[in-house]
Amino acid sequence: MRERERQSRFIPFVSVIMPCRNEARFIADSLRSIVNSNFSKDKLEVWVVDGMSEDGTRDIAGQFAREYPFVHLVDNPRKITPCALNIGIRHAKGELIAWVSSHNTYAPDYLSQCVKYSQEYGADNVGGGIITEPTDDTLLARAIVLALSHKFGVGSSVFRTGADKPQRVDTVFGGCYKREVFEKVGMFNEQLVRGQDMEFNLRLKKAGLKTLLIPDIKSRYYARSDLPSFLRHNFSNGMWALLPFKYTTVIPVSLRHLIPLAFVGSLLGALVLGLFLPVALAGAVFIAGAYSLANVFFSSQIALRGRDLRLVPLMQFIFFTLHFSYGLGSLSGAVQCLFSFQFWKNIFGADCVA
Repeated sequence: MRERERQSRFIPFVSVIMPCRNEARFIADSLRSIVNSNFSKDKLEVWVVDGMSEDGTRDIAGQFAREYPFVHLVDNPRKITPCALNIGIRHAKGELIAWVSSHNTYAPDYLSQCVKYSQEYGADNVGGGIITEPTDDTLLARAIVLALSHKFGVGSSVFRTGADKPQRVDTVFGGCYKREVFEKVGMFNEQLVRGQDMEFNLRLKKAGLKTLLIPDIKSRYYARSDLPSFLRHNFSNGMWALLPFKYTTVIPVSLRHLIPLAFVGSLLGALVLGLFLPVALAGAVFIAGAYSLANVFFSSQIALRGRDLRLVPLMQFIFFTLHFSYGLGSLSGAVQCLFSFQFWKNIFGADCVA
């Protein structure tokens, strides 16, 4: 008890790392939410690691750096997130290192809660849930947000769908890490354009360390609200759910990441096979029918809960485009892995490329 009380009185120095690239629309609100937090500023530093933005992001971040002495702007010439994180970690001097997104805004007590629960539970990494918000005031934007916050849309992604109590998980959004974690499991894998959080946190778990999701730690994520951006983002997410297999021997995904691949792969496979074996078309009809029934059920449930029947057909469309674009991306990633020498080298027990 005395040890816990001693820890609760100790306020560690926190280094916040914010990777960014072309986030001029969001980064000012994101940084403002951090610098206006209730966490002690003499125990805080913020490293904005910019991937050579071309839209005014650097000017906005530079203005914050001039106004707040604890905010710093550094370059990320390779432009991708894991490189930004590693640059920030090398600059950081905090006992705790918090990864935040320039696409989110954060509750005033976000950092304080990270510190509190890191000390209270002794977790190696703590993080919270995200509240998904639309960037535009349209019915389409609302439907996209609903899909990204629903279990039918994103599966058992607890940080997206919500939790009612602290729980151990494989990964969290962002994360507030004890500094020694990086000494134990290494840095973020710089070959992963996406999925570096899942891969890193699974290495953390494999090393016997603990990741904890805390419902009281909250941030708001502003979803891409136009259909082309939504489709591109989901395709890329799906592709990078599989491509990490080329670069690590850790299983870098959970089952929920593979379900869209199974759906799209089985449906397309049955349709192609049906060109030669008509009976296979029955399989395609069954797959499409079962998916459609589930889609109609959940879409109707959402529409009734929101008291807006316009959402019934729109949610069906959004759920389908979410799952199909993600699944196509995963299929693309799987093909790239199968034709990769590095993938087969990893399969047969070579050391992880990190």
